Amino acid sequence: MIAITRYRVPEADAPGFAAEMTAVLETLAACPGHRSGRLGRTVDDPSLWALVTEWDGAGYYRRALGTPGLRARFIPLSALAVDEPGAYEVVAFS
Repeated sequence: MIAITRYRVPEADAPGFAAEMTAVLETLAACPGHRSGRLGRTVDDPSLWALVTEWDGAGYYRRALGTPGLRARFIPLSALAVDEPGAYEVVAFS
């Protein structure tokens, strides 16, 4: 499964946001079931970012979010998240 969370980040907060999300990605990468992760920023609207991670299954993703230390870092960032569904079942790939 893939998890995609988009964030609206004011330009002044971008450097700190990127640094915090990099730390979040490093923590997630050490979790069981993690396949890949990346942080992107749209070229058309620099205030819109996306955190994309891939997992062996939804259970792995949900358990990873409860990793000690991660919640304290991740929860403040969630205030910038766009309110929309973010967990996707992969149905096709190339």
